[in-house]
Amino acid sequence: MNARRYELSDFEWSIIQPLLPNKPRGVERADDRRVLNGIYWRLRTGSPWADIPERYGPTTTCYNRFVRWRKIGVWDGIFDAVSRAYDGDLQMVDSSSIRVHQHGANGKKGGLAKRRPRLGTSLEAAAWGARGAD
Repeated sequence: MNARRYELSDFEWSIIQPLLPNKPRGVERADDRRVLNGIYWRLRTGSPWADIPERYGPTTTCYNRFVRWRKIGVWDGIFDAVSRAYDGDLQMVDSSSIRVHQHGANGKKGGLAKRRPRLGTSLEAAAWGARGAD
């Protein structure tokens, strides 16, 4: 597999691989590293699970492993181990630290409010100088 931007490095993979659940019996699992890169791609982009590129394997595999590993606490172990390997020098970005686009920044909290004229303003066309209002 060609190394792509933001995919697991060999160093990171060497830390993560021993922490993953092992299934020695039954049907051989899809490559864990490829599936992890698919999960990370989805989390980075915010895309739906169905949009994961084919190079990362079936989307259902990525989703199912993400959910199963979340339930048994695998992700906590992965984040702790990688953080220790980088001496706690990891930086994470979540949606609360990203500013909204300038066109979306003008809305008021609480949704759209119905626009009303200020108190004391007449709604008659003649009162505000409309043409042809006789």
